Amino acid sequence: MSEAVSAGPKPRRLARTAPLRLRARLPGTARPGVLEEGPAGGGLRALLRFAAVIIVTVLAIPVQLVLSVLPRRLQAWGIRGFGHIQCWLVGMRLQVVGQPAGGATLYVSNHCSWLDIPVLMAQVDTRFVSKAELAHWPLFGLFARLGGTIFVSRKRAGTIDEAQAMAESLRAGHGLVLFPEGTTSDGTRVLPFRTSFFAAADHAARVQPVTIVYDRMGWLPTCRRDRPVFAWYGDMQPMTHLWRLLRRRGARATVVFHEAFDPALLPDRKHLAAEAARIIATSAAALRQNRPAVPLPAPGAAPMPAPQYAHMPDPGPAAGRHIFITQNLTDAIPTRKVGETHPNARFANA
Repeated sequence: MSEAVSAGPKPRRLARTAPLRLRARLPGTARPGVLEEGPAGGGLRALLRFAAVIIVTVLAIPVQLVLSVLPRRLQAWGIRGFGHIQCWLVGMRLQVVGQPAGGATLYVSNHCSWLDIPVLMAQVDTRFVSKAELAHWPLFGLFARLGGTIFVSRKRAGTIDEAQAMAESLRAGHGLVLFPEGTTSDGTRVLPFRTSFFAAADHAARVQPVTIVYDRMGWLPTCRRDRPVFAWYGDMQPMTHLWRLLRRRGARATVVFHEAFDPALLPDRKHLAAEAARIIATSAAALRQNRPAVPLPAPGAAPMPAPQYAHMPDPGPAAGRHIFITQNLTDAIPTRKVGETHPNARFANA
């Protein structure tokens, strides 16, 4: 019987000379444009978007030149329209929470990319304070000058003239946007605010903190590895960064306008910078954790309510006094469901 079994057909051997080499893939990378750049569609999309941005910018320059001699209301309409169109062309959707105060308001915002300018330009009637290098950019520098941008340099020689230009703009009733970090961050945190930038607050009717977070890419919440797609920092080249962004789809920026307050409520610029940084950093950390966008109150406007303790009658014997105190304190403290967060709670930076 063993001979009959051994005489059967031999099993076939696979004709393979080399082992299989499987390419490692992360979940979600099979769909182009969500977590990865599309092989061909991404490049074509970027090329069409880039051409559209250049054409619209070239056409907007003579329009803005004509609007510069018209009333400020028409100028604001043109600038906001240009910001909306630019955000749409680069594929950036906007989610706006809160309302800009308007008028002679000093808007204080975090800064992580050149995208912050068109995003804010689409929402508020204001002038921007930008670094002097932007004035030499082709097309965009010319449009920035026509829009009334105040360029600041790192040299002390022009500091007095720049501060005077900001004060005159606020006294004329125009809003002003400041990026008090002094540079762009990597998008994962808010850098310390420089108090020297708040010298213009003496001429402002109010100060309004603004938070900008780029929280969607490919219609999904962003994570730490997605931040360099939006953030422009360090030695990144502008065109390389722009090309990488234009290849992506489903991007979104969330803008939160917090409660405006009178700068005279705080004693000096140091406290003003600290409070503005606290509000913006708290809101930005919550947005990076995919929490709901909520405008935060002004400094000292809505302090956390103290617990209202119940009236405790004298228990009598001293031996049992601690039992009555514990019971009354437990009844007085409000309870919350699991996972519910206090509306005034502070979140750590993500």
